[in-house]
Amino acid sequence: MDSRADLLAAEDVLLFVNAAITSTGQREFHTDADEQRLSLDFLREYMLGSYRDLYAGVLALDINDHNAALIIRRLLETAGEATADQRRSEGRLIAGRLAMLPPQRVYGLFGALRRAKVNNRRTRAIMRDWLSARPDLAFDAVKYRNGLKRTLRHAHLVPAGDELGTFVFAPLTRPQYATPILETWRRAHYEQAALYELPFTAAAGFAARRGIPRDVFLQRIAPRMTRLETLRLQESARKNGAAVQADLAGMPLTRLASYVLSLPVEDRIHRRGELARALAAAAGRVAGSHQGSWGKVTAVLDDSFSASGSGQKRRRPLAVALACHYLLAALAADYTGLWASGRTDALLARPHGPMPLGRRILDALDTGPERLVIVSDGWDNAPPGLADEVLRIWRTRLDPNHRTSVVHLNPVYDATGFDVRRVSTAVPAVGVRDAEDLPALVELAQFAEGRTGLAELTGYLDTRAARMRERAR
Repeated sequence: MDSRADLLAAEDVLLFVNAAITSTGQREFHTDADEQRLSLDFLREYMLGSYRDLYAGVLALDINDHNAALIIRRLLETAGEATADQRRSEGRLIAGRLAMLPPQRVYGLFGALRRAKVNNRRTRAIMRDWLSARPDLAFDAVKYRNGLKRTLRHAHLVPAGDELGTFVFAPLTRPQYATPILETWRRAHYEQAALYELPFTAAAGFAARRGIPRDVFLQRIAPRMTRLETLRLQESARKNGAAVQADLAGMPLTRLASYVLSLPVEDRIHRRGELARALAAAAGRVAGSHQGSWGKVTAVLDDSFSASGSGQKRRRPLAVALACHYLLAALAADYTGLWASGRTDALLARPHGPMPLGRRILDALDTGPERLVIVSDGWDNAPPGLADEVLRIWRTRLDPNHRTSVVHLNPVYDATGFDVRRVSTAVPAVGVRDAEDLPALVELAQFAEGRTGLAELTGYLDTRAARMRERAR
């Protein structure tokens, strides 16, 4: 049986996991950026000092990229405090996580290590191995040239081949390059047509220096843009008079939900069939072989005013709820989605009004679900406290044997409470960043119920670490 100390350690780890999943140090609806950063910094330092192995193990979970990079940085900065076994284990976790991070995030991390003067042999080896695994370093040299140059200098590395080294450190000293993308970049200094053959971010700099009108540039560069770049810039293109149409096929579910919510209501109505099909297809890809296997599921989804998020994270909580709605519909054999506002048209969701969470939970329990999933920031205010009381009575008197599984997924970190805000102590609450992580988070929720201890949680982290290493191969 776990000791009291082990149970407290498990609670501390779950506290940190919730923070690392949900918070990016940016302003939320109820807390500002400074509060978010201070709260996260405290949790990171506490975890690193108290549970270094578990702190590193969190890299194997579905935490956000911001916190993954910060965890890696602190592990490398404090390598002298780790044992030889810990350094080996941390090295595998760091390598696995770096393989999953966007390259711009990794180059930013390496830049932070350079500024912090972290330059031990272990750090240089990690940089070397990550660069050697990059599929196209010439592409990186064009798109992330400054980041690559600083990394090579900091790690004392020489790129393979004279051509790439020349391009990184003295790009215009060579009259011609054999590598096509490097030669295109060189020609773009003299030929305007060449810049439209470059990656969007590199081409944008040339276009700005040449004074090319924004609408002309966006129209011509559109074929070179990635799906996410097109999605992000579609509204900007429309305002500048350029026709840039996002390809929704293959778009990640939560990003797609954010895009849908960014559209005016008239556009959502006009494109209803296209948007609904794209969301359902994205949800189906996430559900995979588990599609239709979850039995009868009811969700309570937060579209109250606080779901509008903040200036830095506009409509993010609502986007997560919308994406979860479609994913749960794909996972369930029989699905009911109940929005806080009482609206029934998910595509027209908008943040508005108070959160009558307790009433919606009563409605949800009336459907007799096998699983009840609550997606909310936890601010139950119409009336306050009703949700907690409903769930307490349900668990203690009406369903003490847990015939209905209940889990609360919260997309917002509560900086003042050092955790996600809970709707009730009677049900587990876990943080959620992307709806794609929902199945794994429901699995993680078993630990948040307090019925399993540190040994089980450590085993779960080890299993996830093994899966991450497999994916990274």
